[in-house]
Amino acid sequence: MRFAPPNPLRIADRASGLNAPTVRSYNERLVLSLLLQSSGISRLEIGEKTGLSAQTVSVIVRSLEQEGLVSKGEAQRGRVGPPTIPLSLNPEGAFSVGVSFGEEASNVALIDFAGKVRYHAAHPYSSLQESSATIAAKVEEGLLTLPRDSRTRVAGIGLAVPDDASTSGQIRKLLGRDLADVQANIERKLGLSVYIQNEITAAAGGESLFGMARSLSDFLFFYLGSRLHSRLILNYQIHSGRSDLSHDVGLLALLQGLKTHGLTLSDVESTNFPDAAGELYARWQEACCRQISESVRSLLSFVNFKSVVLSSYAPPVLAHHLCESLHKELPDIEFLLGANSTAPKAIGAASLPYHSRFMVQ
Repeated sequence: MRFAPPNPLRIADRASGLNAPTVRSYNERLVLSLLLQSSGISRLEIGEKTGLSAQTVSVIVRSLEQEGLVSKGEAQRGRVGPPTIPLSLNPEGAFSVGVSFGEEASNVALIDFAGKVRYHAAHPYSSLQESSATIAAKVEEGLLTLPRDSRTRVAGIGLAVPDDASTSGQIRKLLGRDLADVQANIERKLGLSVYIQNEITAAAGGESLFGMARSLSDFLFFYLGSRLHSRLILNYQIHSGRSDLSHDVGLLALLQGLKTHGLTLSDVESTNFPDAAGELYARWQEACCRQISESVRSLLSFVNFKSVVLSSYAPPVLAHHLCESLHKELPDIEFLLGANSTAPKAIGAASLPYHSRFMVQ
């Protein structure tokens, strides 16, 4: 199964379209990765930051432009010397689909090459038949929202899969017990490469590629879902540690308490929040902050980092309150809200083909 990308070899002669997997050189991946982190930079800046010669940069950029992956901005004048032309990834240059599996529903997200969500749908498990063909059909629904001439530019499909220990009966029935079979069935049905990753690692990768962490080389990532999960990123590399480790201070614990008051998570944003529910919410927030703070302090004894990214599908006000409380507790640490709040794990899954096919590993 595709848990890791193949080793890049050389620049290949490429026609338009991305459906056929292509091996890319390290230097080409280096330029694409740099453009992802620093949109709107010139060829000169690319050379300065990568150490590549002007001729090598020119050849690579020209190849990427011809393929439609890179686009030029307007020439910038007013500086000494000739005008500079900023370069950026072309949002229409590639597309990718990600699928995640939550407590109650499966999410499908289609993103462009700039990470913008072009399509998103949540499918309750009660509406899905229990087979990989169902996953393929829902992915195909998303693909059909693309213009016909853009469908050849789909880089692949990512699946963000829970650990076995946390996989519910519904998810297990949908995915089966052999992920290799799921992968092969979807690839055969849609003719696209399928990449599989742990759901929390995928969410961290999506935030690194397209979110608040795109310019951070070292940070601690927390995913606040039904439970609280974490990943450590050092030098742009994600370290999973014990990937099944999680803490019971997530949204499920809060939701169960709110239900006793006839409330849901979205009611947290209401100005008519009952006092009793407010006390419950405050206790949950305190417990969640305490767990995150303890994790950060423990890790700081061994690793030097300055930023923490909190990703969640929770109402923005809830996540914002958490970050505020955490900053008061640890003022020397920068706490950032994840940019991907619609379906963080699905967007992370959609980033997997980009990581594998275009970026420096």
